[in-house]
Amino acid sequence: MKVTFDHSRDEAGNIRTFFFRTEQAVDYTAGQYIQLTLKHHRADKRGIKRWFTLSSSPTDELLSITTKFEGKGQSSSFKKALFKLKPDNELVMSAPMGDFVLPKLIQTPLVFVAGGIGITPFHSILTWLTATKEQRPIKLLYGVYTEDEIVFQETFDKAGIKPTIVVSNPSPAWGGQRGRISAELILGLEKPSEDTLVYVSGPETMVEQLEKDLAKAGLKKHQFVGDYFPNYTDI
Repeated sequence: MKVTFDHSRDEAGNIRTFFFRTEQAVDYTAGQYIQLTLKHHRADKRGIKRWFTLSSSPTDELLSITTKFEGKGQSSSFKKALFKLKPDNELVMSAPMGDFVLPKLIQTPLVFVAGGIGITPFHSILTWLTATKEQRPIKLLYGVYTEDEIVFQETFDKAGIKPTIVVSNPSPAWGGQRGRISAELILGLEKPSEDTLVYVSGPETMVEQLEKDLAKAGLKKHQFVGDYFPNYTDI
């Protein structure tokens, strides 16, 4: 389907949210992802298509994605073209898909673990919960490289969530937790019961390593829900 670029919003540092209009309503569930096709001049070998998790909620008027620009020397031709979009430019979007969504039982204890831009599906989910006034038992662990990359604090506040934020390369002024997300940190945040589900979203290597480490620590396979972002470095 065609989508039309509406506007963008800088979130923090080099992280930006892009908003799109559609001719007809799009049916999706908070936490799902889409594929965008953006034809552009001199596309590099990575091509004209990319996967993005929707950072918008089904209750929002516009669709949105949130992504990071690594710099002219590191970012792909696709990302450069995306950051140069002008209002009313058109792209092609796939139907939303994916199962990184809330469980049906609202009483299920949830631990959300986000690495960097992996916060986007949780932004979608928390925005939806706030809009629908649905209450869920959620704890959020959010890891970033520097504190300048922390985004969506207003969304956390509206949802009544107090995230545990971990910064791997903080400035001397940072007064919060330092280091990297680990299985020990996750299990220290919430001692999982047999019903607990741990959702992990972030760079591919981070998600894969945490899945292995949590399994070694006793978390059952069905209790782990992963969603990774290819081509992003570890937090």
